Amino acid sequence: MKKKGLYRDFFLFFDITVMLLTLAILSILVIVNGDTWILTIYFLVGLVAYMFTEYATHRFLFHLKTPKNPLFLKFLKRLHYDHHKDPDDLKLLFLPLWYTIPNFIIVALIFYTIESTIVGTSAFLMGIIVMLLVYEWKHYVAHRPIKPITRFGKWVKKLHLLHHFKNENYWYGVSTPFVDALFGTLKDEKKVEKSKTATDLEKRGIS
Repeated sequence: MKKKGLYRDFFLFFDITVMLLTLAILSILVIVNGDTWILTIYFLVGLVAYMFTEYATHRFLFHLKTPKNPLFLKFLKRLHYDHHKDPDDLKLLFLPLWYTIPNFIIVALIFYTIESTIVGTSAFLMGIIVMLLVYEWKHYVAHRPIKPITRFGKWVKKLHLLHHFKNENYWYGVSTPFVDALFGTLKDEKKVEKSKTATDLEKRGIS
């Protein structure tokens, strides 16, 4: 597939398009109604918050051992289990809107109770959505025939593929390995044993 087609598959994927449009609306709201330095701080807080929640969600929710509840199992299969079985399936690659939108609403309400302005909350959400899109893009690049330009980009792609095909218990950070380094899951691949369940998370046992 030509690069043009690869980029089109990403930017015109419905869930990604909705996030881009949401980001555009929030950006207009913030630009028109606010010009203070504190909004930049809120935006940066959103970026950092997403990095940590991305890691925590990936490690502690998406990689839960197989639940007994069939509905919860179906939930995890769509969010992550099936992605490990078929990592190149485009429909399983991106986080679905039915998962991201409720999470954003909850986070926005929590931040609004602290900050008490729509503009400030919008700036915070902008940071979260920007980092979500970075996450989605890097995740997409990791699983598609796209060669990153920078050494850092190539390293991030390599780490994610190690997570999928070497050992699912390490290298949880998709957008950045920084949080992995903080929590001890950024390992030298030569020192990590190959996992028998990296491509089938349901085989790890029942929680």
